[in-house]
Amino acid sequence: MIELVGEETQSMIKLAGATVRLGGRRVFGDVELTVEPGQLVAVLGPNGGGKTTLMRMILGLVPLEAGSATVLGRPPAQARPAIGYLPQRRSFDSSTRIRGIDLVRLGLDGARWGIPIPVTSTARRRRRAETTRVGEVIELVGATTYARRAIGELSGGEQQRLLIAQALIRKPRLLILDEPLDSLDLPNQAAVAGLLRRICSIEGVSVLLVAHDVNPLLGSLDQVIYLAGGRARSGTVDEVITSSTLTQLYGAPIEVLQTTDGRLVVVGQPEAPHHHGHRHELVG
Repeated sequence: MIELVGEETQSMIKLAGATVRLGGRRVFGDVELTVEPGQLVAVLGPNGGGKTTLMRMILGLVPLEAGSATVLGRPPAQARPAIGYLPQRRSFDSSTRIRGIDLVRLGLDGARWGIPIPVTSTARRRRRAETTRVGEVIELVGATTYARRAIGELSGGEQQRLLIAQALIRKPRLLILDEPLDSLDLPNQAAVAGLLRRICSIEGVSVLLVAHDVNPLLGSLDQVIYLAGGRARSGTVDEVITSSTLTQLYGAPIEVLQTTDGRLVVVGQPEAPHHHGHRHELVG
């Protein structure tokens, strides 16, 4: 029987024995995870390991077969309005003329349509508050100097900062990001990782992100959850990214090495096709 627990006063996410089956295949089972307020947590694992399914389950879009899940103290689907979500990175080509500031504002009013509401004093106050909030999140992500430029003129890192600002605009308590570092060069990966750490501290938001490479995040993470072979382990990087833990998850010999500059390298990973090139020493 699936149990969705009621009120939780502390944890942003709490999974106990969470098991998901799709199309007759068990994607993962017995997942244990607790995310506290203000924590930055990375979801790691090979392609097909269940990372996206885990995110969708937390968003209340995929049902549990067994175990329990609470998000912000409620069943996942009920918590969705308080979650900011950024899907896997969209690309904007040079012909995209929408300004960055307008892209951010779409996070507030992108769903509005129909005949404009007559301007009232209440509407004006709301609009002023929205404009203030747009400026706050743009400043928070460090995009003030280029937010009024066309999004197609900006670099990948600048675009990603504005997309993160859009996800933050409604003051979510939990932010879920699907591969926010993908397609960014190493300096921008490190910069976005530092930005997410700052968001956790300033906004009091918990951040859960899917990543293929943990290395740009090493100095920022509170914990990781690694999914492989239908199983999962969560804890600090030092607890999870070890030879013994990954060997158990993959069911094959894995060795985790540390370079002189502190980067982690996985040797013997059985799913070599999931290696994403020289950018990724630790593949998930």
